[in-house]
Amino acid sequence: MWTVAGGVPFAAGLVGGGAQAAPAAGLTFVQISDSHVGFDKPANPDALATLREAVAGIRDLPTKPAFILHTGDISHLSRDEQFDAADQTLKDLGLPVFFVPGEHDVLDDGGGAAYLARYGKGPNGKALGAGWYSFDHGGVHFVALVNVVNLRGGGLGTLGEDQLAWLAGDLKSQVDSTPVVVFAHIPLWTIYPEWGWGTDDGARALSLLRRFGSVTVLNGHIHQILQKIEGNVAFHTARSTAFPQPAPGSAPSPGPVKLPAEKLRGALGVTTVTYRPKASPLAIVDATLG
Repeated sequence: MWTVAGGVPFAAGLVGGGAQAAPAAGLTFVQISDSHVGFDKPANPDALATLREAVAGIRDLPTKPAFILHTGDISHLSRDEQFDAADQTLKDLGLPVFFVPGEHDVLDDGGGAAYLARYGKGPNGKALGAGWYSFDHGGVHFVALVNVVNLRGGGLGTLGEDQLAWLAGDLKSQVDSTPVVVFAHIPLWTIYPEWGWGTDDGARALSLLRRFGSVTVLNGHIHQILQKIEGNVAFHTARSTAFPQPAPGSAPSPGPVKLPAEKLRGALGVTTVTYRPKASPLAIVDATLG
């Protein structure tokens, strides 16, 4: 008997005219991105309020996620009070939250010192470089990459030699059949270099991931959903919880897009990802705040 849950089909054998015991529940987690707490321009006068709406929506999900991935731009100007407000809101979920920085989170004079002090040690309590780390959960290997510290021309992201060397060592211990989820702020694939929507050395990181049977790359930064599949690698960018941005190349610049108030929440949202053993690829479902 085939059942579809979270967008993933899975099968249960039939015994004596009835289905076998239900398959064990899979791993479900949620991605939040680009909350830009502190943003108060006409595109969204209260970005903290829409983050709170996103959190309320996550609390109402029929399946409680195991944790949250926040793919950067937690704050708008990397100020302590903005980080404090975001932290307090996310604490209402009662779930672990794993972060990577966006470029707006590393604007302080310390080049990201405020971000690193709060979030840079990762889940294992170890500070690595600009805040990269990895962890394992539910049979999946998660890799947090940082590509916003040394931006290239046009604002392209970069990983750098130290992080790429760490990534190669981190992946070496994983078998090819391990599902891998990579999350970073700027997309690892080049979407629109004129706006800095890509990572200058992202192809080098992706070359290290080609041997794995299932790779999912989650990003933020562009405030809209774009998807691409290359072989065994599925790329997915997430909506912002603060404001939308224009489609690549459709405007002079990638600044905030002002929508009528009644349409704003239809352009904001969160992403739910589900992994069920022996089902591939991971199921990615987006939901708007509207």
